[in-house]
Amino acid sequence: MSDEVDAVLERVRSRVVPDAAEREALQAALDEVVDRAEAAVDDLAVDADVLHVGSTARDTWLAGDRDLDVFVRFPTDLSRADLESYGLDVGHAVLPAGHEEYAEHPYVVGEVDGFRVDLVPCYAVDSAPDVRSAVDRTPFHNEYLQARLDPTLADDVRVAKQFLSGIRVYGSDLRTRGFSGFLVELLVLHYGDVRSLLEAAADWGPPVTVDPENHGTTDFDDPLVVIDPTDPDRNVAAVCSAENVARLQHYARTLLADPDEGLFEPRDPDPLSATDVREHFATRGTTPVAVRFDVPDLVDDQLYPQLEKSVGGLTAELDRRAFDVLRADAFADESAVLLAELEVAARPRVERHEGPPVHVREHAENFFDAYADDDSVAGPFIDDDRYVVERQREFETAADFLTSDALFDVALGAHVETALRRDYDVLVGEGVAALAEEFGSDLARYLDPAP
Repeated sequence: MSDEVDAVLERVRSRVVPDAAEREALQAALDEVVDRAEAAVDDLAVDADVLHVGSTARDTWLAGDRDLDVFVRFPTDLSRADLESYGLDVGHAVLPAGHEEYAEHPYVVGEVDGFRVDLVPCYAVDSAPDVRSAVDRTPFHNEYLQARLDPTLADDVRVAKQFLSGIRVYGSDLRTRGFSGFLVELLVLHYGDVRSLLEAAADWGPPVTVDPENHGTTDFDDPLVVIDPTDPDRNVAAVCSAENVARLQHYARTLLADPDEGLFEPRDPDPLSATDVREHFATRGTTPVAVRFDVPDLVDDQLYPQLEKSVGGLTAELDRRAFDVLRADAFADESAVLLAELEVAARPRVERHEGPPVHVREHAENFFDAYADDDSVAGPFIDDDRYVVERQREFETAADFLTSDALFDVALGAHVETALRRDYDVLVGEGVAALAEEFGSDLARYLDPAP
């Protein structure tokens, strides 16, 4: 089996390493970007330098990737406002047809010779712990890895990245919550090669700690802790969800037990039709409900945490109201959807409401007095040692709740709540099939889940 694993890894290696033509094209684009950036910097009233960073600088980029990261480093005595202003000036000079995006501060994104270019300003701090913005660490990461990665390790990093892409856990964006390129590089460097990383991951027992420079930092509460070798107070793996760490473990075991090159390619399920969706939920015997609304105008790293918070708040409230959520999810494209699958479609008109034990005199008397003259309830009566009433249930179905103002008492993301207050639709049961046109693939993944 060992030979089969190595054979699969070698076949993947042969197709993820860029060839000479691709390297030449990248170098030509990079030279053009750097020349433009240095010319633009020369026109500024402050000193700055231009630095190529990221996977293309460290030679760990995958064949077919066409991304260039170029930083412009400014003096630390420059104000944040001036950093942003000068950074945008250089960005627009280098990429005149580009557009502005925003992470911790604005930067310019554009295209040169078919390569996407991110032109990012940062501060030239003395060390990573001195950062004034998150991107200030990147040059130190670059320097650390360039001194340690040889061509063989760089190719192993590529294979590891391809594997993580295939199992859909590659990327540190807040939609994926997976493994960043820097994290993959550190893990391969730590374990020595891609196969050793997979064998180690298969046996991980979270929480797992990797400390490349033996900083000894332990104050992290994450399933995977990889101490930043340039900044001992930072966990490089902080964004990784427990689910994605477990997913890597599952598929590492799968690959080692049954080597399959297909694991290195992400597979999108065939989208379900409306009829398929109706049949799947009918077979499951559950009641799906969905809240559909216009997607807020946010970048993904802002949108998906808000969707996650909103579906969590919605699930908690549906459970509290005894509709018993089996599973829930959120989707976003042109519109956004909060989906919950209910085990209970409708509740009785009456619900039980327990008061305090009778012996807790003050609270018990207050409860009794509150309901004693209420003709709409049964009781108060005593069950065991408590006062109890049976009162009119506020919402007999989840749809009743979702179409009421009570929806806005749920813990929702701020922009999600704003969008819902403008307008939203509620889909119930077979009506959820209408989502198939836009979210057929998402529903396919939901209704046929895999690790």
